[in-house]
Amino acid sequence: MTNRITLAHGSGGRMTQQLIRQVFGRRFSNPMLDRMNDAAVGEVAAGARLAFSIDGHVVSPLFFPGGSIGDIAVYGTVNDLAMMGARPLWLAASFVIEEGLPMLDLRRIADDMAAAAERAGVWLVAGDTKVVEQGKGDGVYISVAGVGAVPPHLHIDAANARPGDVILINGPIAAHGMTIMTLREGLSFESDLQSDAAPLNGIVAEMLAAAPHTRAMRDATRGGLATALNELAQAAGAGMVFAQEAVPVDAAARAACELLGLDPLYVANEGAFIAITPPGEADAALAALRSHPLGRDATIIGRVTEAHPGQVVMETALGAQRIVATLSGDLLPRIC
Repeated sequence: MTNRITLAHGSGGRMTQQLIRQVFGRRFSNPMLDRMNDAAVGEVAAGARLAFSIDGHVVSPLFFPGGSIGDIAVYGTVNDLAMMGARPLWLAASFVIEEGLPMLDLRRIADDMAAAAERAGVWLVAGDTKVVEQGKGDGVYISVAGVGAVPPHLHIDAANARPGDVILINGPIAAHGMTIMTLREGLSFESDLQSDAAPLNGIVAEMLAAAPHTRAMRDATRGGLATALNELAQAAGAGMVFAQEAVPVDAAARAACELLGLDPLYVANEGAFIAITPPGEADAALAALRSHPLGRDATIIGRVTEAHPGQVVMETALGAQRIVATLSGDLLPRIC
């Protein structure tokens, strides 16, 4: 930890985890929070469980190919609830608006949020607005809390992964982060690079219907696929092994990564998620994913192992193995 907050504390990597655990985790520790899942799940009545989550969005620029801060404000919370097997129901949004933001931009953001909520099948049922002085808000910041219902037969948790389980991903990685990066750097490509922002609750529901004993899920947002796998490995106390060539990478995003010297494994996503299933349900889960528009390129990328507990290992194209650590430092701030 450092004496002052840095941008790296918001990267989603090791410093973010240290901040959460050492500052907030120590002070708010309770059995629900300590599990460090994408959403808290608790029983509110006999046989009735709810998932609850909140997500803040500070993306810059506010609008980008494939989406806007309004889209990902909705999808971020919807997807966190979906990662726990919940059916998202209601959202509440808080807006911190900077003085001078064009009213047309705010209306466009609200329109995007409304369309995203309709696509995800949720209602925005409460909200709050605050305005700060010009120069202190970077346009608008949006925080969205959400509640979802968890079916009684599902028991999904980051700690549930077991040796022998199969690791799947629903589609290509790195598109969102590289879309934001190229806009900031003023780069242009002949290909259509755009964010993969999307609501994952529909595809997750179809997968869980086919693979009801799915152990764990995690959307690969800040810190990318590598960090999400490390979080799951550490929560389960098990090792994760994946094949480099098995990981689908958006072609335009790969080109942008090569140009800028970035590793797509650490680039943020807004429509990609990992699922860990028992081996007997892996084929059914894969078929369900591929039958959905957001999972046409779904694939099995690896497995859970007893070896190197809490660590992630990548099998390279050359047949070697190397440890893939959690993102350290600040790869790309202000990404979502």
